[in-house]
Amino acid sequence: MPAPSHRRVGLWLVGAYGGVGTSIAVGLASLSRGLKPATGLVTELPMFRGAALPALSEFVVGGHDIRQGSFGESASEFRAGSGVFEPELLAAISDDLAAASARVRSGTVRGTGKSITRMADWNPSDGADTTAQVLDRISADLEAFVQSESIDHLIVLNVSSTEPPFPAKPEHESWQQLNAALASDTGELLPASSLYALAALRQGHTYINFTPSLGASFPAAHQIAEQTGALHAGKDGKTGETLMKTVLAPMFAHRNLQVMSWVGHNIFGNRDGQILDDPVNKASKVSTKDQVVHQILGYKPSTLVTIEYIPDMGDWKTAWDHIHFKGFMGTAMTLQFTWQGCDSLLAAPLAIDLARLADLEKQRGGRGLMKHLASFFKSPEGVPENDFFRQFTMLEEYVASLGTQK
Repeated sequence: MPAPSHRRVGLWLVGAYGGVGTSIAVGLASLSRGLKPATGLVTELPMFRGAALPALSEFVVGGHDIRQGSFGESASEFRAGSGVFEPELLAAISDDLAAASARVRSGTVRGTGKSITRMADWNPSDGADTTAQVLDRISADLEAFVQSESIDHLIVLNVSSTEPPFPAKPEHESWQQLNAALASDTGELLPASSLYALAALRQGHTYINFTPSLGASFPAAHQIAEQTGALHAGKDGKTGETLMKTVLAPMFAHRNLQVMSWVGHNIFGNRDGQILDDPVNKASKVSTKDQVVHQILGYKPSTLVTIEYIPDMGDWKTAWDHIHFKGFMGTAMTLQFTWQGCDSLLAAPLAIDLARLADLEKQRGGRGLMKHLASFFKSPEGVPENDFFRQFTMLEEYVASLGTQK
């Protein structure tokens, strides 16, 4: 496949000024200027050599947020709290961050729950508006971005805080039924993550859900994507402890070792941790982290996942896992591991990878659910397989189908 001509790929970040959104903006600016290496980007592996991936400099960043600020302010806050991003680096990319900040618009807290709503200081007064009106406002922001920046392909990437679980509604089953109900609804039908998803999909734009929130994970959203030919993928980026689970659990399965219990404790102190300190929001995250082990093993051992907010940790997340298993002749054995990493800097390269791969698929004329991206998610849409190696084989087969030189 020949390399593409220069493109303008819009990357619209929902939750722009959060840790992940800020790390994406800083990362793209730094890598585009050659100031940092591309370590951590899957799309820089040799197997992608010759693929028509967009250059990092071709991304144009904008977004929505419910907190006032800028990428520069968020990056400085991130540096002070977590010790990343050197001052010299932020000074070198300050113009890039300022330009991206000028493209950020105020978002909505519709259906996000009390903890997220309390953080908002820049949300529009849309409390009395119908859901259809809120959706139209989001759509207008997206279209204004596309027009003003001459965007060839718009990717809406949800990296916002985790919403509480949102129960399925009868209206979710059909786009026709849901669309009709939106005109009179004032907040019961959809959370914010789904409003951003629908705003993108109904206009034929790409939507990627990097969070465990509902997003586009319901039939009506899939239907409108099919009608418009929009691409979509999700959900919940697989960055740390769960990545280790999907790597280690196949080992136990293949060696016929019986896992009796798997306990994982997570502590971190960023804004996402603050939101997940609310048990209601935490329930969404725990469900995607907890399911992978029994799906890989084929049986359900005793499991426990805890997520605790420790403010002084900043963005540095520590996960400690204790695995109790039976070996030969029923002998009880134990494996433990500790994973510590900067949470947002683990997530940001994967988010950039997803955006690059989505643009590659867009250029190929793809439409609908991108199942080959399963290895990037804790709960991949449309893919029941959670074994990381089998998921990665799906990506390798996809790349092989491109006919690129490896």
